[in-house]
Amino acid sequence: MTDITSQSIASVSLARPLADIADELGRSFAEFGFGVVRDHGIPADLIARAEEMSKRFFALPDDVKRAYKIEGGGGARGYTPFGTEKAKDAKVHDLKEFWHVGRDLTAGDPLAEYMAPNIWPSEVSGFQETFEELYAAFDKAGDTILRAIALHLGLAEDFFVATVEDGNSVMRLLHYPPLDSAEAEGAIRAAAHGDINTITLLLGAEEAGLELLTRQGDWLAIDPPEGALVVNIGDMLDRLTNGKLRSTTHRVVNPKGEAAHRARYSMPFFLHFRPDYVIETLPGCVDSESSSEVPPPISSHEFLLQRLREINLA
Repeated sequence: MTDITSQSIASVSLARPLADIADELGRSFAEFGFGVVRDHGIPADLIARAEEMSKRFFALPDDVKRAYKIEGGGGARGYTPFGTEKAKDAKVHDLKEFWHVGRDLTAGDPLAEYMAPNIWPSEVSGFQETFEELYAAFDKAGDTILRAIALHLGLAEDFFVATVEDGNSVMRLLHYPPLDSAEAEGAIRAAAHGDINTITLLLGAEEAGLELLTRQGDWLAIDPPEGALVVNIGDMLDRLTNGKLRSTTHRVVNPKGEAAHRARYSMPFFLHFRPDYVIETLPGCVDSESSSEVPPPISSHEFLLQRLREINLA
């Protein structure tokens, strides 16, 4: 890993006018694929409550948790056990287990075919109410960040509103057990990968381990301030912008020393386009002098399915 610090990555406050931070954040996304966002509006007491609920769920007996695994569901809702997910092209599974919360749609919604109903563990009181509230708060923060991105790209501020309305966004509660419980030789907590979605908003990155791969081929540690969001570009937005905003390879490495013997928890929110939104390169991101081909249009749902197959979730 390089000794470059994450000070090179933009760290902006959403309390400032979007026009003042749009290019600073956009340049960071173009160079690193990552940015840090403070003053994001997600209440600290809600975050603390959600973290406690997450720990209580993952502390349940294995057979209780596995009762919430939905066979054939691709991990889209409920519980995914330890040893399931593998990064694309990885030979061993990641050292993690997780729970997914998705968007709730009203009965008869035309997008319901793409999004299964949520399930909730009865063993943890207040779980549903807490994570429905946190999901909505993530959604709101994501809207603000996308507005800044739109301004950076020279688009109308509300350009992305319709593209993500009722999008197939997923909130993941992640638990990386202490390493002395690891079962896969040569595995790390999360192997090098890129995110599938539009943008990812991550809570809980203060614990050391998250690293991104720079253009120069170095691993750069990300060390955000307490309570801040780490935001990164996903493959869908990379494709839409023809690589102008980068979906960067990243990983969560195993800690050493005392940290190896304690669990790590985090909560990423994978913000997605609508399932029926067609990802077609923005005209302003097509370089007429470039010899590289613009990727063909594809619906976000079909793109998602392709990638889920690659990571052993579909």
